[in-house]
Amino acid sequence: MADLLYYGLDWLALLLRWTHLIVGIAWIGASFYFVWLDDHLQPPSSDLAKKGVSGELWAVHGGGFYNPQKYMQAPKNLPANLHWFYWEAYSTFLTGFALFALTYLMNPSGFLIDAKVANLTPTVAVILALGFLVVGWLVYDGICRLLGSRKNGDLLVAICQAVFVVVASVVACKLFAGRAAFLIIGAMLGTIMAANVFFWIIPGQRKILATMRSGGTPDPLHSAIAKQRSVHNTYFTLPVLFAMTSNHFVVLTGNSLNWLLLVMMIFAGALVRRYFVERHRGKPNPLWIAISVALVLVTAVIAAPKNFGGRSNSAELSLARDIRPILEERCVACHSGPASPKQIDLTDSATILSNAQIIYQQVFVLKAMPQNNATDMTDEERQKIAQWFDKGAKP
Repeated sequence: MADLLYYGLDWLALLLRWTHLIVGIAWIGASFYFVWLDDHLQPPSSDLAKKGVSGELWAVHGGGFYNPQKYMQAPKNLPANLHWFYWEAYSTFLTGFALFALTYLMNPSGFLIDAKVANLTPTVAVILALGFLVVGWLVYDGICRLLGSRKNGDLLVAICQAVFVVVASVVACKLFAGRAAFLIIGAMLGTIMAANVFFWIIPGQRKILATMRSGGTPDPLHSAIAKQRSVHNTYFTLPVLFAMTSNHFVVLTGNSLNWLLLVMMIFAGALVRRYFVERHRGKPNPLWIAISVALVLVTAVIAAPKNFGGRSNSAELSLARDIRPILEERCVACHSGPASPKQIDLTDSATILSNAQIIYQQVFVLKAMPQNNATDMTDEERQKIAQWFDKGAKP
C-alpha cells in the first residue's frame, strides 16, 4: 500500500509540474506579448484617432497580417465579447502552490529543514514558508500604495522592492535548506505577480467596464495602477523562472554564499528583461545592460566554487565501517544490481566512491534521496555521509 501511495504521489507531482509549466508559459507569453505590443504602437491615422484609438501597429505572422489597435479608454460602442487574460495567472499560481505543498510543505523535514542552517521544527518551518508568501505580498503592496503615486514613484518602488528582495533572500537562506530557500523566494515573487492580477489589474478593468456601461467616465487611476502592476510583473518573470529551476544546481543552493548568489541572479534576470524592453522600444542596443549581466554572471561563477561545500572538522569516516551500513539499510533496496537507477549500484565500493559527490548532493544537500525518504534515513545518517564526503570520501 505504501508503494502504491508513493507511486501515486509521484504521478501527481509530475502532472502538477507539467500543468504548472503549461499555464506558466501561457501567462508569460501573454505578458511578454502585451509589453512588446505597447512598446511598438505607432500614432494612429486621423480617422482612427477620431474613434479614440491611441496607437496601432501592423504585423505579419503565420501567413496573415494583423492590425492591433489600442484604446486608452474603451470605444463608445463597447463590444460584448471581450477577451480577458487572467486564467493563466490564476492557474499558474494554483498549480505552483499545489506542487509546493505536495513536495515541500508535506515533507518539511526532508525539503525545508537543514539542521546545519537552522534547527526548525516541521510545524515552524511550514508556517515560516507560508509566511514568506503572505508577508511578501503585504510588503510589496504596501510599498506600491505608499510610494507608487508620488513623484519618481516608479524609481522609489523599484529601490524599496530591491532592498526587500535582498533582505528576504538573506532571511530565507538563513532559515531553510538552500534548495527550499531559492524556491520560496521564487514562490514569493510569483505570489506577488498573481496577486497583482487578482487584487488590482482585473478588478480595475472590471470597474472601468462597469462605469462605461452605466454611462459614466472611468477613473484613469484604475488604468494607471493596472499598467504599473503589469510592468512590475514583467520584471519579476525571469527572476521567478530562475528561482524555480535553481534547485537542480547544488553549486548555487548549497553554497555558503547562497543568499548572495540568489540576489545576483535575481537582479541579472531583471536586467535581462530590461534589455528586451529597451530593444522593443526601438532604442539603440543597450550594451550597458548586456555588460552588467555578464559581469554579474562572471562574478557568480567565480565566487561559487570557493564557497561550495566546506570541510568538516570531524574525524575521518571509513566507507566500509561508517557509510556502507547506512547505504545498505537505506538505499540498496533500489540501488543494487545492473538495473539500478542511473546505473549507480551502491553494493559496489568502486561505484560508491566514483559517485560520492552525487550521493552527497542527493542525500545531504537536496535530501531528495531516498525518494520520499521511504526508508526513513535520519538526519544523523545524512550528516555522516556529508562528513565523509567533506573529508574526501575515503575508502
